[in-house]
Amino acid sequence: MSGTPGTQPPGSTTSLFDHALRLHRETPDGPLRRGGSPYPDEDAHRRRQRPKAAGGGRSAGRGVALLLDAHFARGSAPPGELAAVCHDVHIPIHPDEHITAAAEQADGPRARETGRWLVRHGTDRCSVTLGLALIAAVGTADDIQLIQTIGLLSDHFGPLAAHALARLPEGAEAVAWLADRFTGWGRVYAVETLCRLDDPATRPWLLRRACDGDFLNAYFVGDVARTTGLHEAVTASHVDDEIMDHAGRILLVMTHSSGMGATLSRYPHAEAVLAAHLRHLTRAEPSADRYRTAAWLAGNLGEDGDEGSIGPARRWRHHRDGYLSLLERDDWCGVARDALAAKDPGVLWLVETAWGRRLSAFADRPSPR
Repeated sequence: MSGTPGTQPPGSTTSLFDHALRLHRETPDGPLRRGGSPYPDEDAHRRRQRPKAAGGGRSAGRGVALLLDAHFARGSAPPGELAAVCHDVHIPIHPDEHITAAAEQADGPRARETGRWLVRHGTDRCSVTLGLALIAAVGTADDIQLIQTIGLLSDHFGPLAAHALARLPEGAEAVAWLADRFTGWGRVYAVETLCRLDDPATRPWLLRRACDGDFLNAYFVGDVARTTGLHEAVTASHVDDEIMDHAGRILLVMTHSSGMGATLSRYPHAEAVLAAHLRHLTRAEPSADRYRTAAWLAGNLGEDGDEGSIGPARRWRHHRDGYLSLLERDDWCGVARDALAAKDPGVLWLVETAWGRRLSAFADRPSPR
């Protein structure tokens, strides 16, 4: 906040925003290493006894709302004062109706500038989360870059950042930018937001890149399939490799998603998408990634698969046989053996399993580890 006096709370003098910005410059097109951890306030955060939400649930942000009401009632109070005292209340990392109401009732420009100052200069999670909550309530398109930068620290700021961007013009594209740089829970928050927005501009990203292979993809895989009309996309007359490779990842996640999200047994278009994926692979160039996906699908669709996700294995026998036939082809076996020799991490993991060692490409071949 240019020209506004403020006081920094004791502890680290490095702002979390500068920390995120520095790491982003090192890997501008991918996720931050370890999600940006450790944060500059790590030691103080571990030592601090964090207050619990009074009442929990929908009451979680009432303490913060009272703090904001008192702060904004004093016209001369600088934002640094909030940074110094906000540790005494529980600050939710998800959108909260009480904080939103307090921000909307305050003077708009002042609430907005206070949020910007806290996000830009805050040296601890409490103050930055409070600032981001203010921006999520009253921010403008001018705040997109600020939100995206702090959102890169995704495990903590991902939920609020996705929410803050979603309410802004062209916010869906800004969320997709973040989702492409999120892993783990941050990716869950961002992809769920994109599916809820269902913006035509971001459907191509959802159709090609939403699932990165993490087991947490199970929480949103059904939303992605439904939002993108996956079954229609993969059965269209012209389908590119990226769509079909991503479809394979979606199918694979559904084979072990019981208790988390949409399962293959309950996906109404499962047979059609599996058949389209198989047809595409029979014509496509084999690769290590495609081999791994086909191999795990073949294993997971069998008797040893997760019954809660696939139901009766006999339902998938035809598709499983198709993947197994593909995996026995000389060109596919050759690619798999080359990947093993190159110590491809995914192929190494596959070969270390009893199922992987049964595949034709690896029969009687010891793991190189």
